[in-house]
Amino acid sequence: MREEGRGYRLFTRRRVLQGAGLVVLSGATTGAYATGIEPFRQVVTRYAIRPNPAAPWPAGLTLRIAVLTDIHACDPWMSLERIAGIVEATNALQADLVVLVGDFMAGQRYVTRYVPASEWAPVLGRLAAPLGVYAVLGNHDWWEDKTAQKRGAGPTIAGTELTRNGIRVLSNEAVPLATKAGPVWLAGLEDQLALLPSARRHGHKRVGLDDLSATLAAVPDGAPMILLAHEPDIFAHVPARVALTLSGHTHGGQVRLFGWSPVVPSRYPRRFVYGHVREASDLVISGGLGLSIAPVRFGVPPEIVVVELGADATV
Repeated sequence: MREEGRGYRLFTRRRVLQGAGLVVLSGATTGAYATGIEPFRQVVTRYAIRPNPAAPWPAGLTLRIAVLTDIHACDPWMSLERIAGIVEATNALQADLVVLVGDFMAGQRYVTRYVPASEWAPVLGRLAAPLGVYAVLGNHDWWEDKTAQKRGAGPTIAGTELTRNGIRVLSNEAVPLATKAGPVWLAGLEDQLALLPSARRHGHKRVGLDDLSATLAAVPDGAPMILLAHEPDIFAHVPARVALTLSGHTHGGQVRLFGWSPVVPSRYPRRFVYGHVREASDLVISGGLGLSIAPVRFGVPPEIVVVELGADATV
């Protein structure tokens, strides 16, 4: 039973002003956290995944994979010093394999300086792992490259600088990794949103340069395989033979409230948002490290992802 007038006479002038003050204070505090604290945090998120039985995987093999994505190099949000710290933290994880899943270039206007690839790529070149360091490009690595956009093809500035600094960039191709249990193939997809609209491409929103069929065809039948794809949307078409797909791009929505992201840059905004997704095979979507479009992060702190993939892991 409610007693009218005791605890429910809420709309007095004083209480309205008090409530308004609390809302403003809460909004200011949340905004300060979302722009001044969470974007500069750094966590390690771990997944232990047993490959789907339909995916060939060597008996007894477990690979530790460190995943970095969506760095978006720029000051003050992702300085060279911060990238160096990420590299140091990643190397300390002692992963068997390090993969970079795109969007190295800044993707926003709210910066004090755009850090050029000639500066950030040598820092990333310090990454090390027994099975190597590999990368694919993301949409901003194409969008911020006016020459590649005009050409409608690579090479890109980002890809060239990564290669120059010892990081193999995969573009619709696959390479064998020499594990103790035999070759495991690492496939890398070119970006699915690479080319922006232009007079030459009139009528198209964005044009992808990805070729999933050709990429998978480069892997021998029955061979174990991991796929790198910047945007997770391609996972809707990835067959069960792929043990694991690693993606970024969404930033987990960049704002995540009670496990829900209001805005997700995906054709499947409720299907491929963040974390581990199991369908025909397995997908891990990293929340990434940097910022895109707006300098805000809330509920999805910057992360280095570590996946323990193999027969000795558990889902």
